[in-house]
Amino acid sequence: MIVLARAITYAALFIGFVLVFLPARVLSWFGITALPPVGLGAAQVVGMGVGAWGIALALWCVGAFAIFGKGTPAPFDPPRQLVIRGPYRFVRNPMYIGATFALAGAALYYESLTLLGYTIVFFAITHGFVLLYEEPTLRRLFGDSYLAYCREVSRWWPRQRPKGGT
Repeated sequence: MIVLARAITYAALFIGFVLVFLPARVLSWFGITALPPVGLGAAQVVGMGVGAWGIALALWCVGAFAIFGKGTPAPFDPPRQLVIRGPYRFVRNPMYIGATFALAGAALYYESLTLLGYTIVFFAITHGFVLLYEEPTLRRLFGDSYLAYCREVSRWWPRQRPKGGT
């Protein structure tokens, strides 16, 4: 129960900082201090759907880390076990994909090229973090089981049919 509380706390801080605070700062750097009110057109409906899907995926991942990994998504409080269940059966980095879709949904909703640019930069930085820190760390921590997982599940592109697990 404590690990789930820690995971929720860290996820809330991450979401608040990376998905709310930083995009607002980026917009303000471009002179946008308040987002314009928008009607409910096609872009807004699609944006809400994309954003909701991204948030749901990211939250599913947080739960998987706590339940199956006995840890959190935070690098300073990582899972104690390799998580290859839930959304991790389909792709190795579903939490980052979820966050990217949440940002893309906001960009669509507000029809904001600035938010779209932030989304692209976020994904590029995330990709670098995965390559330079996360994957080497997971190889060191989980050894052959992580290498086998990498052979079975791709980094970013989901498999049509998951490999084993639930």
